[in-house]
Amino acid sequence: MFLPRKRYHQAMSASLRIALAQLNLFVGDVAGNAQRLIDTAAQARDELQADLVLFPELSLSGYPPEDLLFHSGLRRQVKTALDRVRQETSGITVVAGYPEYADEGIYNAAAVLRDGATVANYRKQELPNYSVFDEKRYFKHGRDTCIFELKGIRVALLICEDIWEPNPARAAKANGAQLIVVINGSPYSLRYQERREAAVRARVKDTGLPVVYVNLLGGQDELVFDGGSFVMNASGEVVQRVAPFVEGLFAVDVDLVDGKVVPRPAHVEPPLSEEASVYNALVLGVRDYVGKHRFPGIVLGLSGGIDSALTLAIAVDALGAERVSAVMMPSRYTSQWSLDDAAAEARTLGVRYDVISIEGMFATALDALKDVFAGRQPDTTEENIQARSRGLLLMAISNKTGRMVLTTGNKSEMAVGYATLYGDMAGGFAPIKDCSKMLVYRLAKYRNSVSHAIPNRVIERPPSAELRHDQKDSDSLPEYDVLDAILELFIEDNLSVDEIAARGFDRATVGRVLEMVKRNEYKRRQAPPGVRISDRAFGRDWRYPITSGYKSKI
Repeated sequence: MFLPRKRYHQAMSASLRIALAQLNLFVGDVAGNAQRLIDTAAQARDELQADLVLFPELSLSGYPPEDLLFHSGLRRQVKTALDRVRQETSGITVVAGYPEYADEGIYNAAAVLRDGATVANYRKQELPNYSVFDEKRYFKHGRDTCIFELKGIRVALLICEDIWEPNPARAAKANGAQLIVVINGSPYSLRYQERREAAVRARVKDTGLPVVYVNLLGGQDELVFDGGSFVMNASGEVVQRVAPFVEGLFAVDVDLVDGKVVPRPAHVEPPLSEEASVYNALVLGVRDYVGKHRFPGIVLGLSGGIDSALTLAIAVDALGAERVSAVMMPSRYTSQWSLDDAAAEARTLGVRYDVISIEGMFATALDALKDVFAGRQPDTTEENIQARSRGLLLMAISNKTGRMVLTTGNKSEMAVGYATLYGDMAGGFAPIKDCSKMLVYRLAKYRNSVSHAIPNRVIERPPSAELRHDQKDSDSLPEYDVLDAILELFIEDNLSVDEIAARGFDRATVGRVLEMVKRNEYKRRQAPPGVRISDRAFGRDWRYPITSGYKSKI
């Protein structure tokens, strides 16, 4: 939608205050999201004296709404909610993202509202259809530039992917825009803030226009939205950056001087370390998954190993100790070290801690199967019976208490199938599912740098599933530093056996690892969702066939 151009005066000077609403919204809760917008707009007007408030992409429906968009009930609710926001906000201009239903299809849109009227409406032009995004399944492409005027400043409105491509911003500049505002639903992955700012810097270089960027916050299934809203001036410098993983309303001041918009410098939040960034994403993902599903709390199996120790710390930081229960389930193979370390972790973090032996269940199962197993040597079958005994106990506790089971497996294990279906994979959510084993160690050390939560021995001793005598993970897998490096080249970079071997890895080891990844796709399809922190997580990002004749070793 175009508004008529004004004639500018060389000496024109004006100021505009913009409120960035970095909010944690709820997919599908259209009425609740509408109320958040109404309340936040009033706060921006009364407390910040803002002229304009920017809400994230699809803020009314929540992002991503996925196939809810096809439901006629959502369509009716969105219309009612948008009418409410329009009628119940005044004294401030509001930019609200919403799905716009038209005769020809659905648009990812944003409405510019002021005092009961729709000042302008914009339809997203660039629709991402890669990685976790499949917007072309749902939305039609918008075609038109949207510029609205506020306090003498001509503001162009874009939505998320529009800023990653050159044409929408160039068209805005060509049509007289002096400032670009972008509303976003940009999910977290490691180092992604750098890429967001690089993309915006490229558009600033193209157009010479400053950009105000607001991003969504919160966990939604596998995705975490980290906020990190920012302002970039016409020289490509970040002059204001909001803290990531923090909900809030933040004021941005811009001045119009001699026809050019100049953002005022404000607080620039320094970037987090990689470990702090990932840890915050995991905490937020767990908090929102448990909270938005209204579980009273969680229960997890605490083995005395590194993975469950880190998961316990994440759960406590996300939910508070009173909502977390830990259960140690020893067998004949559980070491005294594990018993001592698990008890120490639970005591340090202040959670309920129960010890329930699986020895009786394990022995009973072996006795029941002795005739069927006669003449066959013990193997992973007996190991899996132990894991499934533990899964049975945890699910029983979950059923009885209403607390959801958190699983504790990491990405390295999930990649090669070093996990038991209906055993340690049984649960509702998998916090460290996308964290490699080496990253788990880094995160544990980071968490201990904040306050000591994980015994040093857990971090230092060789990892073991303790499902047979003197077992170590390295009996079945390459050392984790080697395994993780191979997996990253395959999963993130899509390299072949020969290409990975050319990087200096043993070709037989590479072939074995890639075959394990292929062979265990059926397990990953049955795994619970977990927080995505990489560019290629098992889930939305990973769509390999279960049944395949592809030979990775050729």
